[in-house]
Amino acid sequence: MRIFMLVLLVCLMSCTSKPKEKETKTADTAENTTKTKTQSTMEKGTIHQFTVKDITGNDFNLASVKGKKVMIVNTASECGLTPQYEQLQDVYETFKDKNFTIIGFPANNFGGQEPGSDQQIAKFCKANYGVTFPMMSKISVKGEDMHEVYQFLTQKSKNGLEDSEVAWNFQKYLINEKGKLEKVIPPTTLPNDEMIVSWIEE
Repeated sequence: MRIFMLVLLVCLMSCTSKPKEKETKTADTAENTTKTKTQSTMEKGTIHQFTVKDITGNDFNLASVKGKKVMIVNTASECGLTPQYEQLQDVYETFKDKNFTIIGFPANNFGGQEPGSDQQIAKFCKANYGVTFPMMSKISVKGEDMHEVYQFLTQKSKNGLEDSEVAWNFQKYLINEKGKLEKVIPPTTLPNDEMIVSWIEE
């Protein structure tokens, strides 16, 4: 009889503990879902919502630059403005340890001036200008096949600041620490222009 009662007691304890465990797991799942939704909502309207491919084919999550000011620039290897790579690298070296970075997006939208593959572009940038700032895989920055990052940068309905059009290679978009677009800089303005440097140092 005692053995029977012990078995019955163990069964009862086992049955009552399982729902609590399930309830805890359900609560944890709900909490994680809420966190994910909140994070997604916070990143909406910022550059941090995007993940792109870097020039070596790996994922580059733009959320990784949270807390930094960012200059996004569309680049080309055979343009009259290509020597701006030198100033871009100088600015990057000067401010990379001060919550600032540069992200380059090679694009072939203007005069066919970026015809090479990602591998060729990377080799050219390294050999000619010693580029060490993050370079992404080649994309389109205008037209029907415009990349989603540039849709964000050029459309006020998405960036909350202004509509713009990429005029030529080496147009600069300045993004604040929260991932919000703050300034659009024309292609011919050098990366080390006082206006840009002042913005970085603010």
